[in-house]
Amino acid sequence: MSVTATATSLDFLEALGLEAENKGTATGSTWLDSSGESLSSLSPVDGELIGKVQATDAAAYEAVIQKAQEAFSIWRTTPAPKRGEMVRQYGEKLRQYKEPLGKLVSYEMGKSLQEGYGEVQEMIDICDFAVGLSRQLYGLTMHSERPNHRMYEQWHPLGIVGIISAFNFPVAVWCWNSAIAWVCGDVCIWKPSEKTPMTAVACQKIFNEVAAENDLPEGISCLFNGDYTVGEMMTKDKRIPLISATGSTRMGRKVGTVVAERLGRTLLELGGNNAIIVSPNADLKMTLIGAVFGAVGTCGQRCTSTRRLIIHESVYDEVKQNLVNAYGQLSIGDPLNSDNHVGPLIDKDSVNAYLHSIEKIKEAGGTFAVEGKVLDGEGYESGCYVQPCIAEVKNDYAIVQHETFAPILYLIKYSDLNEAIAMQNDVPQGLSSAIMTQNMREMELFLSSAGSDCGIANVNIGTSGAEIGGAFGGEKETGGGRESGSDAWKAYMRRQTNTINYGNDLPLAQGIEFNL
Repeated sequence: MSVTATATSLDFLEALGLEAENKGTATGSTWLDSSGESLSSLSPVDGELIGKVQATDAAAYEAVIQKAQEAFSIWRTTPAPKRGEMVRQYGEKLRQYKEPLGKLVSYEMGKSLQEGYGEVQEMIDICDFAVGLSRQLYGLTMHSERPNHRMYEQWHPLGIVGIISAFNFPVAVWCWNSAIAWVCGDVCIWKPSEKTPMTAVACQKIFNEVAAENDLPEGISCLFNGDYTVGEMMTKDKRIPLISATGSTRMGRKVGTVVAERLGRTLLELGGNNAIIVSPNADLKMTLIGAVFGAVGTCGQRCTSTRRLIIHESVYDEVKQNLVNAYGQLSIGDPLNSDNHVGPLIDKDSVNAYLHSIEKIKEAGGTFAVEGKVLDGEGYESGCYVQPCIAEVKNDYAIVQHETFAPILYLIKYSDLNEAIAMQNDVPQGLSSAIMTQNMREMELFLSSAGSDCGIANVNIGTSGAEIGGAFGGEKETGGGRESGSDAWKAYMRRQTNTINYGNDLPLAQGIEFNL
């Protein structure tokens, strides 16, 4: 382990139009005054204040909702390809701002600079995907049982889409939702994590440039800021037909319950407890790369982070030693220094959760191949830097069943592939999974209905790094929602079945006769 500290230049804040004090509520280009508390964004990189954002109060909330409703009445009638053109232009703006926005993501959240750039690239990619989608949004034509009838289905916009995002992907997940929702004809209201408000303000300002250049109505893209109380206003609001929420399972249960009580819709992306099965037929070099990046990337704060390695007993010792050697080469420090592999945890609460989990591992009887600890000294003054650790455990330990958002990797031994698959599935969460093997039969078993029960199942790649072309999401306590590619767009629209009678008679379905 080593550290390379650097003096952080904050020129990217000015490039994004960010100030020391920022209004946090926007109906578009109009930033509203609010009596809400001031939220301070502190960088986990060095503990420094990035800026302050005013939280949304009830009056500002109501003004935003009203403006969004007005915008929807216009936006839903705008041809979808023209909506796609707006998204295309937003993607072009993101290309222009990729460097400063990527640096802000890295500095405010703590992920490595390359991951910060990668997150902005995800935004660009989903914009490209949405542009093509804007000329599809297809329905189906069905054959009617009645003569001279045509039956088909079409899809219409839902209305206001409320987006609640988490700190670990402060901009990409919002764009996954908003780019698709916009081409579907919806308008979007975003409440980012209170831990990363500055990136949200920056994204809104970039969108406002596109809106001004195209004379778009206010309310297509709106922004809230604040703590859970703002999220509660959104989840209770019948004027928001869909709430897309990303976060913990605990949060998802609350959101799902409240929205269900008003018969609204939810799209939930919640916890993960992701495993890689390492077969005796695995390419161990590929395994090492996938496992280490999956475990320590974003300092273990991805919902797709690799939490568990389920390793065949014949290669267990070799894989463990390879991991120990690799962890000894990790460079931990300022994520804006591209020489560093691992940045900080988001805040000291996360550090305490990491330490608590380490104690629970020890209490359960686990041992450590690489010990965990909080790092101190030069470059670590924020108190948010930790040593990624490796624990040898059993799958049924209570702490292993729990998702700790930190770089703790569990090693678990197996002897039979069916046993390994059963262990992988034997957790409450069901997001991402992988197997490392060169054996075709093992691959196919893993991907079969008797294999992984996760929403994502990979072969010879890790659990992290989903591409936007596929639908993203998971099963069980992960929430069941799907975002991004494939036909995930259907979550943002309402289906309508249409039947047209072009004949001279009115035959009833199922041969029913009703004579007058």
